[in-house]
Amino acid sequence: MGHTHTSHREQSRKRLGLVLVLTCIVMLAELLGGLWSGSLALLADAGHMFSDAAALGLALFAMWFASRPSPPHRTYGYYRAEILAAVANAVLLGIVTFFIIREALERLQNPTPFEALPVLLIGTLGLVVNLIGVRLLHAGARLSLNVRGAYLEVLADLLGSVGVVVAALLSMWFGWLRADPIVSLLIAAFIVPRIFLLMREATDVLMETAPRGMNIEDVRTAILDQSGVQEVHDLHVWTITSGRVCLSAHVVTAVDIDRDDVLARINVHLRQHFGLDHTTLQVEGAGMTSTRAPEGPGCDPCPPSETTSTLSQRSTNAQEPLS
Repeated sequence: MGHTHTSHREQSRKRLGLVLVLTCIVMLAELLGGLWSGSLALLADAGHMFSDAAALGLALFAMWFASRPSPPHRTYGYYRAEILAAVANAVLLGIVTFFIIREALERLQNPTPFEALPVLLIGTLGLVVNLIGVRLLHAGARLSLNVRGAYLEVLADLLGSVGVVVAALLSMWFGWLRADPIVSLLIAAFIVPRIFLLMREATDVLMETAPRGMNIEDVRTAILDQSGVQEVHDLHVWTITSGRVCLSAHVVTAVDIDRDDVLARINVHLRQHFGLDHTTLQVEGAGMTSTRAPEGPGCDPCPPSETTSTLSQRSTNAQEPLS
């Protein structure tokens, strides 16, 4: 599983690099075309493409930074850099969307004429390139919040290119100058909920919330259902970065149970049913566990080693080190 995760990351990195190059080419074309045609639509979309290029560059930098060897005190490495990049991309996309809305409202009141043919041609070029970018990043967006942030940027630009083409056609055929700001507002309405979704998911990781869709009580029940397990406490499930979920727990067993066997069965079950392959379990003998404060989420000190038999084990399937 570690090899597969690394393979996905490398593939996503290459695709991000290719999309970045294509985005910069279209950005320059729109900038020059906007200056030549006098089209505010193209200039605005060129600005949006610039923000996309910055977001893609930030995502690539985060992936490179996360893969760097980490010092001993950073026990989880730099994986959270990708989550911070996702937050930054969400903020950047929100700022760009705000200015799109403001510009669209102004242009609804004061429509500006422009040369429609060059806008149509360059908008079509942007549409084709953004379609390629969305196709390249779609698979990686499901596996990484960092890539998802970049994907949303490119998706927003794809919609922006559609708006440019539609506005150019309506201007050519009907002389309807207000089509451009109306399309821009529709694009913004599509983007805003996705900004909040991306920010919420990134915040969940930073707050070490259990992954959405994973029921912690189901995990607790799955551990308790294993033969020989009497109690589970101090159960924590959190995400280090996209695709890397960790679990730690204290498991109480009968004193005369084979604890190696218990740990092996729990780890296999968690891996097969919940996809948890980085687990740390501490086994405690029945009747010798510590008492937790009922109001606190943390863990009290365990009994001394001479009175309590304890053992920690990481799942044997976690092949790739986290640091």
